[in-house]
Amino acid sequence: MSTEVTTSPPRKEKALTIGAVVKQLEREFPDISISKVRYLEDQKLLSPRRTPGGYRLYTPADLDRLRTILRLQRDEFLPLRVIRQELAAGLAESPETPPVPDARGPRRATVALRGPGSMYRLEDVLDDTGADPSLVKELEDYGVIKGERRDGEQLYDDTEREIIRAVTELKRFGVGGRNLRVFRTSADREAALLEQILAPALRSRNPERRKEAVEALENLAAIASHLKHLLLIRDLRKLAR
Repeated sequence: MSTEVTTSPPRKEKALTIGAVVKQLEREFPDISISKVRYLEDQKLLSPRRTPGGYRLYTPADLDRLRTILRLQRDEFLPLRVIRQELAAGLAESPETPPVPDARGPRRATVALRGPGSMYRLEDVLDDTGADPSLVKELEDYGVIKGERRDGEQLYDDTEREIIRAVTELKRFGVGGRNLRVFRTSADREAALLEQILAPALRSRNPERRKEAVEALENLAAIASHLKHLLLIRDLRKLAR
């Protein structure tokens, strides 16, 4: 008597809603939010499928891609434009694979000589960051952000929007606009130092020399940012002893 062996079909991995994705990643990335995931989708970095009702559903592959994006932002300070290029070229490492040290040194932050990118109305910034209008005004009063006036409406660029987002997180710990002078002063001094080093080349009329200066500026910015991070960690370790 023969016995028939039946095999079950491979189990299909369940897709996740955007809320479930945020919950799954918030331990590794405490600053993740639904609005941030939606923003990454707006920037063409994620393409979740949609249900007939319009709800986003994320596959395990989508989740891995999002984790990679967030790690590249957090650990290597890469702008979204560069992350998009690396993902498209297949250069970004899988989240399951340890990154291979790059013999060429640290990756460079991008200092693009172009416009500020997209501009956002105050209402959009508040909706995206969860900030309070009074906090935005306080940041403007202390010169942390400036915005731009167009047709009677105040607009903010990508960088200012992210500054507002970061300060909103800091405010939860009691850090207000007036406390941010130390960050602003530090940034101004660093920018002045880098300008002093490269000013002649950056102002050159020779396109090739100017291009080389921008590349050097990007490299210096990445190194300075990494150094500042290390110094901060060193001092915080002393406090935790």
